[in-house]
Amino acid sequence: MVLRHDFEPRILGFLCNWCCYAGADLAGVSRYQYPPNIRVIRVMCSGRIDPKFVFRAFTRGADGVFIGGCWLDECHYVTNGNYHTLDMTRRASNLMVRVGLNPGRLRIEWVSASEGVRFAEVITDFTHRLKELGPVGMAEGKEPAQIKREIEASENFIRRKLLSYVIDPLKCRGCYICHRRCPVGAITGAKNQVHVIDQESCMGCGICLQSCPTQFGAIALIPGEPDPVIPEAAGMMISASESDMGTVA
Repeated sequence: MVLRHDFEPRILGFLCNWCCYAGADLAGVSRYQYPPNIRVIRVMCSGRIDPKFVFRAFTRGADGVFIGGCWLDECHYVTNGNYHTLDMTRRASNLMVRVGLNPGRLRIEWVSASEGVRFAEVITDFTHRLKELGPVGMAEGKEPAQIKREIEASENFIRRKLLSYVIDPLKCRGCYICHRRCPVGAITGAKNQVHVIDQESCMGCGICLQSCPTQFGAIALIPGEPDPVIPEAAGMMISASESDMGTVA
């Protein structure tokens, strides 16, 4: 007699601090029942979730990745990060097909802080769907080690093709804040000069976008690889009047 053990999927969840995480907390406090298969990572905004996080989860054996954010147009921040996340998720799903992963293993949902019941229902449904798919690699007809190799081989593609940060030379005021805060020195330029992001060096962390003063809005997150930057834009001096506008404490 062969004993059969039911498959229990491992789910990694990235939850927005202000809405979905609060909804999950409400579900727990209210004792709404849902499968205990999810392990949660709390992020301040769903827009902070990098596509590399998603694919790294699969290389570490996760059977599914769940992303929970605020409802559209209800983002806690003025950046509307959930729109960025929605676009990222769609493109990540397409890239999952490219590396041989079933896109059904990635799910994004909007859950408010008052929707504990909804959170429990969504996680229950996602868990059941993953059970139908089976362990990561099984539905795809590949060994987990093979999927890991293909993801690692596509890391550069994931970083450069999925999302890109660019600086609008017409909006940049040369305040030098993003240059100082970039952890990998990917931003060129000097005080009172138009800055440019080196796409080869950029690691896609988004710190530049977060640090750019909102009154300028010079940095944008765009899907895919950006158009080549006009060489003349790099190092272009900001006029005296524009430089005064760019003075930030």
